[in-house]
Amino acid sequence: MQQPIAILDSGVGGLTVAKEIMRQLPREKIMYFGDTARTPYGPRPAEEVIRFTRQIVDYLIQFRPKMIVIACNTATAVALEDIRSRVAIPVVGVIHPGARAANGRTLTGIVGVIGTEGTIRSGAYEHALKQLSPSINVISLACPRFVPLVEQGNFRSQETQEAVETSLQPLKARSIDTLILGCTHYPFLSDTIASVMGKDVMLISSADETAREISTILHDRNRLTREGELPVHQFFCSGDARMFRMIAQQWLGEQIELTPVVWQVPKIG
Repeated sequence: MQQPIAILDSGVGGLTVAKEIMRQLPREKIMYFGDTARTPYGPRPAEEVIRFTRQIVDYLIQFRPKMIVIACNTATAVALEDIRSRVAIPVVGVIHPGARAANGRTLTGIVGVIGTEGTIRSGAYEHALKQLSPSINVISLACPRFVPLVEQGNFRSQETQEAVETSLQPLKARSIDTLILGCTHYPFLSDTIASVMGKDVMLISSADETAREISTILHDRNRLTREGELPVHQFFCSGDARMFRMIAQQWLGEQIELTPVVWQVPKIG
């Protein structure tokens, strides 16, 4: 049986990472868990996010994945090292890949980061960016209104436009040339964010860089799937299965049109 890459997120945001893994590594089986019943993670205490992440990992580990991807920035910020200490397989987060991409593309050295309250409070992106370039100037901003909009499938309404404009106003006055979408939900709103920030600001999503890191790790360990039939992906959610499936199918599109998919609603916690 093909061992899957297990991806977990607080909800639908990690689908941005799943889509990029499917594009770059089409023979890899994806096992995705979106904790839609308990989203958002951003306002929650770190101890609670760690507990939720452990519960999901304990559930997914029974399927013998060859890697775990924490596709939630908040969970990456507070639980990555905890999970790495608990399992014997590689565990990848989304913060360092996103920081690397931003550091490689900024021309002015002034980088903006938007994320959940938990991610911004942790300072994880600033720490990662300063490790790469000590002189870099990082301007961070929490945008707590974004995740609920995405979880409701509300990507392009007037309400969304107003929420993005209001939330990003503090960044408009700063001379950033690069903006990290420091939550995997935010690429769902990238068109609106781009229109608000303007053409001179490059948006960075960690999905592409995370998929590259996954490919590198599996290649180095000789664990890439190189042949055989196309995989059957599995998607789990803990909340409203109808909404989750609708958003997943809309976002993944052609990535799952020709690939068998199983949808399940397990009980955890």
